[in-house]
Amino acid sequence: MTLPITEQENPATASIDRVSTLEAVRLINDEDKLVAMAVEKVLPEIAATVDAVVERLESGGRLFYVGTGTSGRLGVLDASEIPPTYGVSYDLVQGVIAGGYDALYKAVEASEDNREAGAEDLKSSGLTSNDSVIGLAASGRTPYTIGALDYARELGCFTACITCVPDSAITKSVDVAIVPVVGPEPITGSTRMKSGTAQKMVLNMISTVAMIRLGYVTGNRMTNVRAGNEKLRDRAVRILMAETGIDSKFEAEALLKKVNFSIRDALENRP
Repeated sequence: MTLPITEQENPATASIDRVSTLEAVRLINDEDKLVAMAVEKVLPEIAATVDAVVERLESGGRLFYVGTGTSGRLGVLDASEIPPTYGVSYDLVQGVIAGGYDALYKAVEASEDNREAGAEDLKSSGLTSNDSVIGLAASGRTPYTIGALDYARELGCFTACITCVPDSAITKSVDVAIVPVVGPEPITGSTRMKSGTAQKMVLNMISTVAMIRLGYVTGNRMTNVRAGNEKLRDRAVRILMAETGIDSKFEAEALLKKVNFSIRDALENRP
């Protein structure tokens, strides 16, 4: 049986256990350089996914990422960062990972083989036909993730996948398949490396551009940021000054304090 490309040995790093530390990190860096080029080749599919997701979000739908292991953790990570960055509800973008949230900090590898569990986890989230589901599976053959996508598609959701193996099983279960082919990993089968980097890059693009299309960014400024700590409050002050031309940090901060550091409210209620 031909192994998926993510499981094949990489001749470029065959001697990585016998070279110097500097050479070892150089070999990994050389492999990482290939990731951005692989992602560049699938930009049309990424854009199509963004447009479909935004259409659902504008109609009151939600976005779900589903995955196992590293892929699942990356989905949860991306979902968790959207609310503070763009000031949206934690329900809008959600990460679903096999094994539940315990799997975020310890391996629950057997859970990925349970196809029915993927569908059940989405059912428990109250999935509706107005939602979008993106499955993440580096190898493209994870039963849990495929089961979740099959259920979502039957329900009428928009579905997409991010995998690094072309023509893999998961690509047959979605409306749009995003397949950056990064090649064999520096350490054979360790898909937390190049495959994980590619998935993170694609997730960044999908969620960021979706939030831009929804109006939560002005220029390249996060004008709907939820300023929940000192660093973000300072950023909110700088954004307000840039957006309004206010040249006094104290004036901008005073205006933001009146509206609980909501930049959008400050812009709308500025005298």
